Amino acid sequence: MLSVKTKNIVKATVPALEQNGVTITKTFYKNMLGEHPELLNTFNKVNQQKGKQPTALAMTVLAAAKNIDDLSVLMPAVNQIGHKHRALQVQPAQYDIVGKYLLLAIKEVLGNAATPDIMTAWAEAYKAIADIFISVEKQMYKDAQWDSWKPFTVTKKTPVAKDIVEFCVEPVEGSGIELSKLKIIPGQYLTVKTHPTTHDNKYDALRHYSICSDSTDGGLKFSVKYEHGNIQDGLVSEYLHKYIKVGDTIELSAPAGDFELNQELIKQEEIPLVLVSAGVGATPLVAMLEFQLEHNPKRPVLWIQSSLNEESQAFKDHVNSLLGKFDNAKAELVYTSTMPRIDGAYLEKHIASPSDVYICGSIEFMSSLMGALKQLGHEDKMIHYEPFGPKMSLA
Repeated sequence: MLSVKTKNIVKATVPALEQNGVTITKTFYKNMLGEHPELLNTFNKVNQQKGKQPTALAMTVLAAAKNIDDLSVLMPAVNQIGHKHRALQVQPAQYDIVGKYLLLAIKEVLGNAATPDIMTAWAEAYKAIADIFISVEKQMYKDAQWDSWKPFTVTKKTPVAKDIVEFCVEPVEGSGIELSKLKIIPGQYLTVKTHPTTHDNKYDALRHYSICSDSTDGGLKFSVKYEHGNIQDGLVSEYLHKYIKVGDTIELSAPAGDFELNQELIKQEEIPLVLVSAGVGATPLVAMLEFQLEHNPKRPVLWIQSSLNEESQAFKDHVNSLLGKFDNAKAELVYTSTMPRIDGAYLEKHIASPSDVYICGSIEFMSSLMGALKQLGHEDKMIHYEPFGPKMSLA
């Protein structure tokens, strides 16, 4: 348990963290990965380059400092991050490395302001925070449907929109995994471990991809958008799209994530289910739509999908087929090449309150819609989201 003195010192550093937090975390990543390049087999280089990961870590550290009197307040965020860590196979020993370089970065950036008392307090605070993460992740490892990375055979690749392919995979014989016994929670993701040799890549590259069906008939299904432009953006997606063929083997860690339907509302027919996506963000929402149809087709459903144009509209035919089987379902399509983007006025017009709202898309898309919904009076507990990227960067 942290002493009152330690808590007070940590709280006193909040202004410095607000001003220098991202600089500290950027320094942390630069120094740590410079001296431990093997960690590049785990960390997403794209999120480093774009600043998403340093921002997410800075927000986590700041939140911890602000809530040091009661770290239980952070448990929702800890669980979200813990799912990512378990999926990436982050191990307890790595927390020691992170702690060492985080403290060094605080000292480097704050200079003389980082007194011995401050450094001692933050060392104690970091250990307390790390212990919480390690404890949560230990249970997640125990609950996972399989250990570590397991080999799966690609049995089918199906285009579902321009530059988006649905992969269907089955466990390799002898892996110990039985498809019929897997529990799929719509909204969760699989993590793919690859080692592309293109673009002079030297490291493993891990990526999370949402499961796009609540059924395991024929295999596990996830979709991948081919990211063009920046080389690192498309490192894994290009590899999967161009170089992985039907019959090839890829490695996956067990399904993870806390983005899932509110089970208490599935059977009722008063509060509508609203599924809002942008681009390939439709992927987990398709699985949710399948699940809702299977368990209560009488519930009102609103499907809002934003894409560049009809050619880029993911799962168009499948979604239309599913919506047609509900008693009361409606689709609203936004093609941003010819129509205004979704904003607060659009949400006010189309989404009644209360509604059970699930959103998936880019960080920018998420931030905009979440803020607009809250301004319109929607309760936090009725807004659920799964962005592409580090979740705490939205904190």
